Amino acid sequence: MFASYFARALKRFLFFKKIKLSFCYIIIEELPMSLMLSVIVPMHNAGELLEPFLASLLAQREQRLEVIIVNDGSTDGSGEVAHRYAAAHPHIRVIDQANAGVSNARNAGLAIARGKYVAFPDADDLLAPEMYSTLLEQAEQHQLDVMQCNGERYFASEDELQPIFPQERLRTTDVITGVQWFERALKSRKFIHVVWLAIYRLDFIRQHRLYFEPGLHHQDIPWTTEVMFNAKRVKYLSTPLYRQRVHDKSISNRRRTGKANVDYQRHYMKIVEMLERLNLRYASTIAIRPAFHWQITREALGICHSIRREPDPAAQNQITEEFYQRGIDRAMLANARGVKQGWHVMLWRHRLKQWRNDNGCSQPA
Repeated sequence: MFASYFARALKRFLFFKKIKLSFCYIIIEELPMSLMLSVIVPMHNAGELLEPFLASLLAQREQRLEVIIVNDGSTDGSGEVAHRYAAAHPHIRVIDQANAGVSNARNAGLAIARGKYVAFPDADDLLAPEMYSTLLEQAEQHQLDVMQCNGERYFASEDELQPIFPQERLRTTDVITGVQWFERALKSRKFIHVVWLAIYRLDFIRQHRLYFEPGLHHQDIPWTTEVMFNAKRVKYLSTPLYRQRVHDKSISNRRRTGKANVDYQRHYMKIVEMLERLNLRYASTIAIRPAFHWQITREALGICHSIRREPDPAAQNQITEEFYQRGIDRAMLANARGVKQGWHVMLWRHRLKQWRNDNGCSQPA
């Protein structure tokens, strides 16, 4: 599916290489009269992956869109490339800001978005040419708050493609509530919290003040949770229309050790705390399903695995101490659901307690 559109995208890419913006080569593209979609692209040092991404955006069959690239302090020339494309295409604009993280970049785009819907692709991925036309058609036909599709993950080092959500685990849905979709997705045990597979109705986002937490890695987790707690009309399409490119520079693919890992695990501890607060805040308006507790424990168990893999004893000790001091161990136990997850929690509580005793660490209050 991606082969044919990528060939067309490549032609556009080669064409842009010939543009001389300061002389007589001028391309005039009028903004569509009815702006349906604002595509908000956070960008930081996307490098050589940026132009193929932009080519896939320009190959979109849906023309009633604007592209807002938020250049988040890039130092590798990505900003200059983005401005070159913006100069050639009036529906592309670039915001330059000092490096403040992906959350601030997305929030900056939301502040000036003009479309009926918004989307948040990453600047190093690829879009099928029918992605946004398909999602918009469904969103308009069914008056949706959120319309989500499937995608595929491309592992550059292994030249391998995998579906993001296996179709036998998550099938196309009718219109359901966000709570129903979120429970179904979590129960598949293959769901990951990402924002780039969907479009969201902008007035819905603004009405519920659904903005991204500044400075937080993997802010998609609490954000998508709160979106689904509020959404009344959601639909999912199991067809893959997005390609995530997993490479050495991917934030989620980096191996961190020592102080870098300590700092990184603090983000996950904050996510556990945020998810607990969301369950409490929305308990009076929605049914807090077992799956919504289960995801809290899943994130806490991820921190446990990071402790086990950490080679630096000082960093291992620091993460463990903060895990107890912040009450993540209690949240992990209180939110465990199901026999399998409960068993993993008991195993890890025993391991951590034994490890702390062996290393003379202070005991939790």
